[in-house]
Amino acid sequence: MIKSKKDYLEYVREDRKALGKENRHFPFTLFDWPLRYQLILRRAEYYNNCYTHFWQKPLVLYAKLRHKMFGNKCGFSVPLNTCGKGLNLAHSGTVIINAGAKIGDYCRIHVDVNIGTAAGHSDLAPKIGNGVYIAPGAKLFGDIEIADGIAIGANAVVNKSFITPNISIGGVPAKQISDKGAKGLLYMPEDTGAKD
Repeated sequence: MIKSKKDYLEYVREDRKALGKENRHFPFTLFDWPLRYQLILRRAEYYNNCYTHFWQKPLVLYAKLRHKMFGNKCGFSVPLNTCGKGLNLAHSGTVIINAGAKIGDYCRIHVDVNIGTAAGHSDLAPKIGNGVYIAPGAKLFGDIEIADGIAIGANAVVNKSFITPNISIGGVPAKQISDKGAKGLLYMPEDTGAKD
């Protein structure tokens, strides 16, 4: 979670690395919607978490409104403070994450992913580890845990926990399909996360 300007700058730097766009700056960011959205998301998180004085509240409200509006334009519904640093929203398109979900550092999320609660509950959402790759169309529901370094296959429906790290899962309902994991599918710093 972003708790200072130093944290904010680190999150932005790691998000850019995860997207492979460390050197892309204005005006080239105008047409790169996933990068723009992530920059807007991180600024909204920074303002929300760090701007606590009453005279700063208009900036917080503006940042939240901008986050919501640009998210609607891109098809992203990613609540504040749900995703760790190094987030990679690979493409514009529908990505829906419940506010109760917790997603670790260096995760890659593709289009048409839904991370939601168990039916009838507002707080039983997935907890996803570091270095997790979520392929297009995957659905994750309920009070489940996904270990570090897991690769989730396209169109998988994950409704139970997978606590063994560095495996691949897929299918409806999801089950382990290999021991490969997410290594090589996403950006990870050398000293953390998914390992062989």
